Amino acid sequence: MATRTGSAVWEGTLKEGKGNMKLGSGAFEGPFSFLSRFESGKGTNPEELIGAAEAGCFSMALAFNLEKAGHPAKRVSTTANVKLEPGEGGFKITSIDLKTEADVPGIDEAKFREQAELTKKTCPVSVALAGTQINLDAKLRR
Repeated sequence: MATRTGSAVWEGTLKEGKGNMKLGSGAFEGPFSFLSRFESGKGTNPEELIGAAEAGCFSMALAFNLEKAGHPAKRVSTTANVKLEPGEGGFKITSIDLKTEADVPGIDEAKFREQAELTKKTCPVSVALAGTQINLDAKLRR
């Protein structure tokens, strides 16, 4: 299996500094700052990238689990809202709210929810984020 790489550079102080993050594949490169991370400034932030990673992993893993269960999905769409909050000793990612919708012909609601819950526990990014509460809202679309 491949090893994936991401990198970042930060220059300056926390509030006045600036940084740049990029993916080893070259698919994304973007600036980040104190404002883009803790307020509403322009640029990206680590939590946004974690959200994209969790949403991408979950969608792909749910499609795989549904296929294994005999119900291939036509489409799975997931959004991950990552909450960063101040706490004892600094900031912490306290929770991730996953909202997924899937078009899965021939599956009933109970089987779909079972596969969604299984995926929440087993997708590689969810497993890597095991110290964070992950909430799931799964909807079956027809």
